[in-house]
Amino acid sequence: MRGAMLYGQGDVRFEERPAPTISRPTDAIVRVAATCVCGSDLWPYRGISPFPAPTPMGHEYCGIVEQVGREVTKVKPGQFVIGSFFASDNTCPNCQYGYQTSCQHREFVSTAQAAVLRVPLADGTLVATPDVPSKDQIPDLLALSDVMGTGWFAADAANVKPGSTVVVVGDGAVGLLGVLSAKQKGAARIIAMSRNNSRQKLAREFGATDIVPERADAGVAHIAELTHGIGADSVLECVGTQESMMQAIHCTRRGGYVGYVGVPHGVTLNGEELFYAHVHLHGGPAPVRRFLPHLIDLVWSRKINPGKVFDLTLPLERVAEAYRAMDERRAIKTLLQP
Repeated sequence: MRGAMLYGQGDVRFEERPAPTISRPTDAIVRVAATCVCGSDLWPYRGISPFPAPTPMGHEYCGIVEQVGREVTKVKPGQFVIGSFFASDNTCPNCQYGYQTSCQHREFVSTAQAAVLRVPLADGTLVATPDVPSKDQIPDLLALSDVMGTGWFAADAANVKPGSTVVVVGDGAVGLLGVLSAKQKGAARIIAMSRNNSRQKLAREFGATDIVPERADAGVAHIAELTHGIGADSVLECVGTQESMMQAIHCTRRGGYVGYVGVPHGVTLNGEELFYAHVHLHGGPAPVRRFLPHLIDLVWSRKINPGKVFDLTLPLERVAEAYRAMDERRAIKTLLQP
């Protein structure tokens, strides 16, 4: 079996990898219908995050169950399933509180850019769709594995309520789906911070009412102007840099909420500044498994189309090109077909 391997900065190869097998009785083997490149994959690709080279890549997936271990009872061969990027038992206390990405037995799913995938803790991780989907629904369902679930968690953590004013910092796939999530949650005003024309267009399609192209202090000033000096009720931080985090905090009204889901790189918070900001901060790796049943229902009933963030589709064997396109911002998100 061939799959994506990262060897070093800018060096992704599509090469032979051992075919996955059932190694534990709680495993499932999934034939991947579609996978993709995540914005977080670009951190090691760019040489910013350390990793053991060579390393297999990929944590977003959907497909058909081919085989299950003897202890798996909730999914069965032939079902179309979606799972989170963290495998979880969905029974431990942290899972029961709704934080499956902090499962006491969690395992990171990191080999999904391949034709076949082993999913640990299958009963707690995988959620089956009502039936095998039509081909046109697969991009929407794939998005639920990470970016839609992460955008939804950003909105949930930021306490987006009907009628609220929301700011979204970041115009990648997660930020754009944060816009869609805020719209679904009933926000009255959604301000997307973006300098890219095609991403601005998709943000508006997903429900953005305003676009702010400025960043840092200029962006904060523009938000203040739009909100009459008050700031937003809810801010979704979907990047993970020092600038984006501070921009999010400074755009939030007193007593407002910041939901942060961008993987942090070099982010430090000044205690005194945070103390006087008077904002709620909540975030982390999105517990996608918590939201999967509801999001599958929304996609299945065709109420949302999060798959629109995939603006480039390539065969899996061209995975290196997929990384380059996203790294160079020629693509918002690249879907890969095995």
